[in-house]
Amino acid sequence: MAPSDVAARAVPTEAHHDSLGAQWALGHHDDFYAPDRSRVRAIGVGLSQEVIVGKIVVHEFMTLDGVFEAPAWTMDYPFDPKMGEAIGAMMGSCEALLLGRRTFEMFAPAWSSRTAEDDPGAPFMNDSPKYVVSATLQAAEWKNSTILGPYGAEAIRDLKSRVDGNLYVSGSGTLVRAMLADGLVDELHLFVFPLALGSGERLFGDGGEASKFTLALADAYESGVVHLAYSTTE
Repeated sequence: MAPSDVAARAVPTEAHHDSLGAQWALGHHDDFYAPDRSRVRAIGVGLSQEVIVGKIVVHEFMTLDGVFEAPAWTMDYPFDPKMGEAIGAMMGSCEALLLGRRTFEMFAPAWSSRTAEDDPGAPFMNDSPKYVVSATLQAAEWKNSTILGPYGAEAIRDLKSRVDGNLYVSGSGTLVRAMLADGLVDELHLFVFPLALGSGERLFGDGGEASKFTLALADAYESGVVHLAYSTTE
């Protein structure tokens, strides 16, 4: 997609927030904002330079006790335009999506029939190349979708080298955990909501190896949500 196409997607709307919450299309309270990719800031690592080397940029919603599955609980918190801008900047910096099967199967029906008139985020979700990691998915009818096959670190490295730009990942917990273990995630954006659920799937489960991250950005919103961006590159 050309930078001019991305710039044309600007301007957040409250309707985008409502539609995402209703579908858990992203589970977000994110009114879409997409900056011009011709000069996009690498928001997660606090840089003001143009993106040159492709990265894997991961975005997750999380509770205080680390739960991140099916985040319908985000809808209990008021929309904050600053969070929408932060997520939109991540999406706007990326040329393609990388998804696990379950997330892909949730996103596809929620987004495939939408147009820019329905939702400003639709062009990014529908027109961008989408790569699905799955050992079982046989067909991907959502346009511009490619099935990569089962997870493999080398396959992901090869994809990074082939895609001209960053790869955006949302949800896709099994995939994200595997990529974190293999050192393939370059930016990890956690939007931490001020509640504890007591149970549920956690991004960092028991039994994983110890990992260290470098905090690149911390931003608190009036809703009580905190955006923590970590760099995982050495």
